[in-house]
Amino acid sequence: MAHGKAYKSEMTHKTIKERRNIIVDLGGVLTGLDRRRCIEAFKNIGAGAIAGYVDECRQEDFFHDLEVGNTDTGEFCEAVRRACQGCDATDEAVCDAWNALLTGIPQHRLDMLLELKRDHRLVLLSNTNPIHWHKAEAEYFSAGGHAVSDYFEQVFLSYRMHLVKPDEEIFRRVLRETGFAPSDTLFIDDSAANRAAAMRLGIAAVAELEAVACLEYT
Repeated sequence: MAHGKAYKSEMTHKTIKERRNIIVDLGGVLTGLDRRRCIEAFKNIGAGAIAGYVDECRQEDFFHDLEVGNTDTGEFCEAVRRACQGCDATDEAVCDAWNALLTGIPQHRLDMLLELKRDHRLVLLSNTNPIHWHKAEAEYFSAGGHAVSDYFEQVFLSYRMHLVKPDEEIFRRVLRETGFAPSDTLFIDDSAANRAAAMRLGIAAVAELEAVACLEYT
């Protein structure tokens, strides 16, 4: 697997196997993200004025408030309508447009999680919001009759924790609540800033789930 070949220069089989704990990101690691599709979905409901927030991945205003748990879904939908003159979309339509960002979790990644969980303690840590999480929980992790608990022993979500990566405190909270030792923990996240924050605390970090699974089981 090409991912594994590139990854071997950074970490070895021994390094992976010596780390019993794995913290996994959601967006960009498990589920793909399609910003163009999401922008089109907002335009289709008359909310094209907020396309810049999606296109630039801006973490501010009502998008940030939703992700950090300072506002709820209904308030977020109302904020979208206020920001877009003439938009009268229902809450359901706004949620559907925002969910258009997520492309789903490929089955091979779900299978990888199950394999990794046989020998490791897995938890999820995601900068996310209730709209995206409810979709992921109800549609993606439920595939094949499974549940989130089949993949992760604990789930840490920014909107519940009122913290977002790369704030180091969110990693400290995860370490405290799980009992994970940084030296025994691997973090998988596609954001360089998030990985850097984890590494400052002594947590090893990589960008791709496929690379880890390749070294673990080949």
